Amino acid sequence: MKKFLITSILAAMVAVGTALMAQDYPDEYLGLPGDNFNLYAVMNLFQQSETIEGFERSLNDEKSRINNLDLNNDNLIDYVKAIDYVDGNVHTIVLQAQLDRNDNQDVAVFTVQKIRDGSVQIQLIGDEALYGRNYIVEPIYAETPNPGYTGRSNRQNVTVVRTTYVEVATWPLVRYIYLPDYRIWRSSWYWGYYPSYWNPWRPYYWHYYYGYHYNWYPTYYSHFHRYDRPRYDRWNDFYYRDKRVYSRNVTININDGRYKTTYSRPESRTEGEALYAKVHPDRASTMSTGNTSSRRSASQAAPTRQSAGTDNAATRRSTGTVNNRANTNSTAGQSTVTNRRSSETVSRGSASGSQSTQKAEPARTTRQQSSGSSSTTRRSTEKARKETTVKQGTSKRSSTSKESESKSSRRK
Repeated sequence: MKKFLITSILAAMVAVGTALMAQDYPDEYLGLPGDNFNLYAVMNLFQQSETIEGFERSLNDEKSRINNLDLNNDNLIDYVKAIDYVDGNVHTIVLQAQLDRNDNQDVAVFTVQKIRDGSVQIQLIGDEALYGRNYIVEPIYAETPNPGYTGRSNRQNVTVVRTTYVEVATWPLVRYIYLPDYRIWRSSWYWGYYPSYWNPWRPYYWHYYYGYHYNWYPTYYSHFHRYDRPRYDRWNDFYYRDKRVYSRNVTININDGRYKTTYSRPESRTEGEALYAKVHPDRASTMSTGNTSSRRSASQAAPTRQSAGTDNAATRRSTGTVNNRANTNSTAGQSTVTNRRSSETVSRGSASGSQSTQKAEPARTTRQQSSGSSSTTRRSTEKARKETTVKQGTSKRSSTSKESESKSSRRK
């Protein structure tokens, strides 16, 4: 009987603990570094871009808030470059993070395949080290769904917008790479040599990053979805076995749990939501704070990654061959930016506080002056009363004294 009770209690405790853990991790959570590089946002950016060069630039722009990767744990965002490998009518556009002078890691790969009739199919495949096997995002095509695919929908009540291979062929960047005079794009940037416009910033905690992005998910899920396998039939032979680049250090860090503390600040999610509301005030009114229709336990996910938001002292990359790079690429520069933002916020708060104080001071002075005047009046009145009382007492004593003297004289 005792064993039964103990087993029941333990089971209940485990169930409660699992439920509590599940509250912290939404359905999109992987527990892998790919959580900090949203492939839905990347696909959306690709659709809106006109050239690969412009796409790469926007991808590494802090204002786009897509790249939140810090795979080498130097507390600064990693630059992600684009490399196009061409195989006949197929463009395999690799997005690759630069971790060190001789250490790189493929993040995700676009496969853009032109069919004989001129239509185009596209997929974005996350690297298995960062996303797990077969994490594939593609447009929602107007075709018969694969009966063998059992993947779940990421959002309920989403208005699905289907597209066709013909419509994909009209995307600006897709048209660009199939122009007769297109020169195959191979990003010229490498470790220590980056474009002059790029300044790395401190990565956000994952909850902050998710708090900003999940408001876009209804839009993303209306146009894109997960698929179960690559559509490009030479994916393994052409790219995976021959072109794929991966970092052993990243694999070691994942297995050792060195990326896990990036998930340690659930309270920062509200800050990410506030940033979204500030940047997109027109959409903020329709935003549902804290909306997570489905969640799961962290125990179901792969090993977690390390915090990019900690205050570890780390030196930045070599700048010996940097082309027109400013000193703002250092951690100190980023701290200055952060401090400047904080100072601006504080100064604005102080200014508003000073104004309210300045407005309030005259009111307090007026109240003090009127209070002083009334006090002075009361003192004068009381003094007059006392003097009157004293005079009356003196008069009474004088009259009494005179009466006594008259009586005495009569007796005599």
